Amino acid sequence: MEMITTTRLLLREWQMTDSKDLYAYAKNELVGPNAGWSPHRSEDESKEIIKMFIENNDVYAIVLQEENKVIGSIGFHDRAPDESLADLNQKEIGFVLHPDYWGRGIIPEAVQQLIAYGFHQLELDLIWCGHFDFNDRSKRVVEKCDFQYKFQKKEKMHLLNNKEVTTLYYAILKADYKYLKD
Repeated sequence: MEMITTTRLLLREWQMTDSKDLYAYAKNELVGPNAGWSPHRSEDESKEIIKMFIENNDVYAIVLQEENKVIGSIGFHDRAPDESLADLNQKEIGFVLHPDYWGRGIIPEAVQQLIAYGFHQLELDLIWCGHFDFNDRSKRVVEKCDFQYKFQKKEKMHLLNNKEVTTLYYAILKADYKYLKD
């Protein structure tokens, strides 16, 4: 993974020393269930998740530069929500943010940089972003970042005790991305 810098943020690989920062937001009931996973029960659980992030190499730590602190995560996942488009090079963006930092435009800033990275460096054709129908904050992010609504799907979330949710899916095609520069 290539490190990505924005005006306020550093998107970088996870380190085992980030476990305290991860646990600080991952234990919060407002975070995990909105992203499809249960709140962390201990810092050791957060350490195990960081090991998975490092092994999979697909999730960035979001570091607020002015505090030099991990306040969230963002990554590209190998998912193709619309099987009819399986021939396209595509990924899905997923993200979470510590509630203390909500409402500051941090996630849209990170998402826009990741979209540019995906189209320019990874040469993706299509980028997806989804959110549960009850997650209005994520809905606002996809709207701010110019994703276009495509469809919704009912799913059972195995990390949330098979809770049934409705996921709304949005996408941006490379051909429609307005910030591409040659």
